[in-house]
Amino acid sequence: MATQNIARTEFAAALNQIASERGIDAKAVIETIKAAMVAAYRKDHADQFNEDTEAGYEFDAEINPATGAAKIFRLKGKKSKDITPPGFGRIAAQTAKQVILQRVREAEKDAIIEEYSKKVGAMISGMVLRFDGTNVVVDIGRGQGIMPPEEQIRAEFYKLNQRLMILIKDIRETMRGRSIIVSRSDPKLVEELFAREVPEVNSKAVEIKAIAREAGIRTKIAVHSSQDGVDPVGSCVGQKGIRVQAVINELGGEKIDIIQFSDSVKDFISAALAPAEGLELQVSKKDKKATVTVPDDQLSLAIGRGGQNVRLAAKLTQYKIDIKGKSDKATLSVTGKEEFEIDQLGLSTRIRNVLVESNLLSVYVLGEKIKSGDKIEGIGPKALKTIQAALEKIPQTEIKSPVKDSPPPEKEAAKKKKLKAKKDDKPSPKDDKAKKTA
Repeated sequence: MATQNIARTEFAAALNQIASERGIDAKAVIETIKAAMVAAYRKDHADQFNEDTEAGYEFDAEINPATGAAKIFRLKGKKSKDITPPGFGRIAAQTAKQVILQRVREAEKDAIIEEYSKKVGAMISGMVLRFDGTNVVVDIGRGQGIMPPEEQIRAEFYKLNQRLMILIKDIRETMRGRSIIVSRSDPKLVEELFAREVPEVNSKAVEIKAIAREAGIRTKIAVHSSQDGVDPVGSCVGQKGIRVQAVINELGGEKIDIIQFSDSVKDFISAALAPAEGLELQVSKKDKKATVTVPDDQLSLAIGRGGQNVRLAAKLTQYKIDIKGKSDKATLSVTGKEEFEIDQLGLSTRIRNVLVESNLLSVYVLGEKIKSGDKIEGIGPKALKTIQAALEKIPQTEIKSPVKDSPPPEKEAAKKKKLKAKKDDKPSPKDDKAKKTA
C-alpha cells in the first residue's frame, strides 16, 4: 500500500486545506507571507531598519512550513543574523492571516473571471443588484457583472431585484481590476433570444445572416434557411406571432422587422427598405453604394421616422444608400454608421457632440429649436449657419414630429374588456319599461 505524506501540524494542515479548496499554490502563499513579514518588521522598527539598510544589510524572513514559526534575518554577503524581536510571533500570525485571506479573495476572483471568460458571447439571466454611479451592477450567479451606460438600453429604467436577460460581452481591465462587462444593447442579445425562442434557429436550420439594431427602438434581422421546405421568416415569427412577441416582450417592446436574406444585392436592399414599394435601384458593388429612387407617396415609408428605416437598412446591408423621391431633387445619404438621427447631417465632431450633450438627437427637435430662436449652449452663429444649411439638404418628408406609439395589444384588449363590462352592466330600455309596469 502506498504511503501518503500527511501534515502533522495545525499550521501545515490548515495551509494545505485552504490551498487545495481554493486552488492556491501553498508555496506561493508562504513566499507572500515572508514578504509581508519583512514589511511588518520595517513598519514596527523603522529606525533600526533604515540604519541597517544604509549600512548595506538586507532582510529576509523564514517560515517553517510545518510549524509556522517565523523568524527575521539580517543578511550581508554570506553572513546572516537572527534579529527576530520579542513578541514577533503575534505579528507574524496576524500578517499570515491577512495574506492568506487576500490570496483567497484574489484566487476566487481569478477563478470567476476565468469561468465567465469562457462564456463571452453567451446570454444568461441576471438580477439588478445595485447602482454604481451610471453603471448597473448585475448579479450573474457566482460573480457580478458591470453594465456601463453604453451597454444599457436608453429607454429602459432599471429597478433593484429586477430580472433581465443579458449578454456576457467582454472581460475588461477597469480601475478595480478585471471586470465582467454585460450588455442589453448588443445586437448579439437579439440573436441569442431568437435562438432560445425559435428551435429552427437553435438547430441552425434557420440562420440569422445579418442584424442591425438601435437598442430599445427597432431592430432589423435578415434570415436564411439552409433546409428545403423551411420558411425562415415564418419560423421566426411563429404562429400568431408568438415567437417574435416573446423576444419583443423581453426587450421592453422594441420593434423587430424580419426579412428574408437574398444573395441578390438589389433584392436584399429592397427587402431591407420595406414596407416601401416600387423602388428603383442602381447598385455599385465596387463602391458598396446604392442609389434608390422612391415614388413620392412611398418616400416617407422608405426613410422612416427620423431616417430610422433607411439607417437600419444601410447597417443591415453594409451598403451606403442614397435615397430620393422621383420629383424631389434632395437626396438623403446614409452610411449605416450613424448613432443618432443628427449624425446624418454630416456635422463636425465638435458640433455633433455639443448637440448630443444638449439632448438634441432628433432632426425635427433640432429644427424646431432653431426656428424658435432659442440659444443652444456651445453653438455660435457660424455653427448655427452650418446646421441650418445641413437641415435644408434633408428631404422634408423625413423631418417629422415624433409621435407616440400605440399602446401594447394586452393594454388595448384590457381597455376593450372594461368598456364591454360597463356596457353589459347598463340596463336596457326594455328592462326599464318592465320595472315601470311592475
